[in-house]
Amino acid sequence: MLENRKLDTFSLAALLVSAHYGLGFLLGTAEQSLTLGYAGSLYPVCLGLGTIALLFLAKFYWIKIDQIWTLLGNSYGKEVKIGVGLMSWASLIGIEAVQMISGAFILKVLGMPVLPSTIALAALFTIISLLPVEKAGFLFRGLLVVNFLALVYGLWVLHGLPEYVRSPLEFLPSLQQVSPANIIGISLSTILLVLIDMKYQQFIVQAKDIRSLYQGCILAAIILILLAFIPSSVVIAAQNAGILPDGINGKETLPFILSWIGGGSNKPLGIMLIMSLLVPVLGVGSSILRVQTKTILDFNILPFSQSSRVFITIFNVVLSIAIASQGGDLVNLIVAFYAAYVAAVFVPFLSFIFKEKGYYCFSKLSVKFSLWAGVISALGVLGLTIITPSYRGFGNGELNIMIVGIVFSFIGLLLGELVDKYFDIFPTREI
Repeated sequence: MLENRKLDTFSLAALLVSAHYGLGFLLGTAEQSLTLGYAGSLYPVCLGLGTIALLFLAKFYWIKIDQIWTLLGNSYGKEVKIGVGLMSWASLIGIEAVQMISGAFILKVLGMPVLPSTIALAALFTIISLLPVEKAGFLFRGLLVVNFLALVYGLWVLHGLPEYVRSPLEFLPSLQQVSPANIIGISLSTILLVLIDMKYQQFIVQAKDIRSLYQGCILAAIILILLAFIPSSVVIAAQNAGILPDGINGKETLPFILSWIGGGSNKPLGIMLIMSLLVPVLGVGSSILRVQTKTILDFNILPFSQSSRVFITIFNVVLSIAIASQGGDLVNLIVAFYAAYVAAVFVPFLSFIFKEKGYYCFSKLSVKFSLWAGVISALGVLGLTIITPSYRGFGNGELNIMIVGIVFSFIGLLLGELVDKYFDIFPTREI
């Protein structure tokens, strides 16, 4: 990995931004902004704040190099590595489902029904993920630049540039219409996810030096926050201009605006702008499937073969379709899966940090108890949240997952310490 440390400030910032600037970021923010105004930018703003908070761990990751599941697995055993990998895999199911939903509503603007579109997209994801086209992801993401330019042009056409300039000042007051539970749930889940997610870590370790590392994180945070208010400003400008039809679904708001900018969904420019959203869906959806399949194969549960790849890919697609069929807001769906990962992994990761800093060394048994208590409880509450969205608990689905998962994970940590110290079942404590 040391020979791959070539990223300067701007290259690192570009990769960090690209890790989260996708369809969930764009369509999810637009969907929220249709009813919440500038408060709909809460999720992308939290991505920027999380990137700033990442400065506290950036050097640690840069020095350690290895991914989180490798670090914890080497310290606490293979079961911990598998548990962290399992939650990383599970978090991708939600993101995959969001790609399916996003693609289906983009196609809806072109007049295609949602359910058949979802199934067709799932089939395309499967086929592309099994083909050796990993490098095409750069092309797919490059089309989002076209989309970004279209949104900026749309702001100008809709006379929305003053809305964008005013958006940071309007953001905090607009949060008053969002419940405190929702603000806390989305904010904590997103910020903590950025801190312990391998999506960012893979780029951080490639920074050429510490200066580039810190400057790249700061620049990425600034860019993310600036980008955060573009979808919401476009939606508000479109509402003010009266171009949105009555009863439009929030998920199709941005595709509709892009088609309007292009002269309509039946015009060449309108179709091209819509495709600038749809093609990245194919790229991101297939790449996520590819990562999920590789993660499962790395567990060595199944033999590494083409038939295993096909079976695992289809299994992942079926799960994602099942999640996508439940519907719900894009941002809440993404963040719910973020919350499950954070709830299961945060306490074990904190235990590892304590050991590295010399504060306290928890036993291997304690961390195993902690991780699996978090995994089981977080996935259980996540399932309950998906099946019964009306269940409020602590007032927000993400907050429910976080509180239950972290509390049980912490209880598992303490229980493991008691068992290890007083019952001496396994001689697991490290010196």
